[in-house]
Amino acid sequence: MPDTDPNLDFTRAMARVPGPVVVATTVDAAGRRWGFTASSFTSVSLDPPLVMLCLDRGASTHGAFTAAGSFLVNVLAGDQREIAVRFATSGVDRFAAGDTAPLELGLPGVPGAAVRIACTMHAVLDGGDHSILVGRVLHCASADGREPLLYVNRGFGRPAGLDLAVPGGR
Repeated sequence: MPDTDPNLDFTRAMARVPGPVVVATTVDAAGRRWGFTASSFTSVSLDPPLVMLCLDRGASTHGAFTAAGSFLVNVLAGDQREIAVRFATSGVDRFAAGDTAPLELGLPGVPGAAVRIACTMHAVLDGGDHSILVGRVLHCASADGREPLLYVNRGFGRPAGLDLAVPGGR
């Protein structure tokens, strides 16, 4: 068996696992807006309601988020790829396009997002080269008919052939 790089194997394997594309936002004590794109986002607990997302320790947003009292998770819709790319780009004003507005908890949010989840910071955990931000959910907003944007194989996509209707009409 040929020698392989376990880190490269892991990176390739995880690229095949689809994830939702989210833009997390917060505001620091000075009123400055911060945001980043993530595809590592999931629910953690129902009681209490908790979600988590991961943020690279070397990211320019790391200090603002780990010190934040609250944050907003915007699960982007299928037609919001450009927002995902902008919030993943270093050295640009991620809020300059004017497609965010103060929403839940007064935090900057994406009005057309498929889902928005407003959280208080529950915990910041060690995740190796990332920090795991655990948020306690205070409020959720869902846009009917908005399919989520996905990230898989290093590209963006939309769910195909899935029935995205919520069971029981909830």
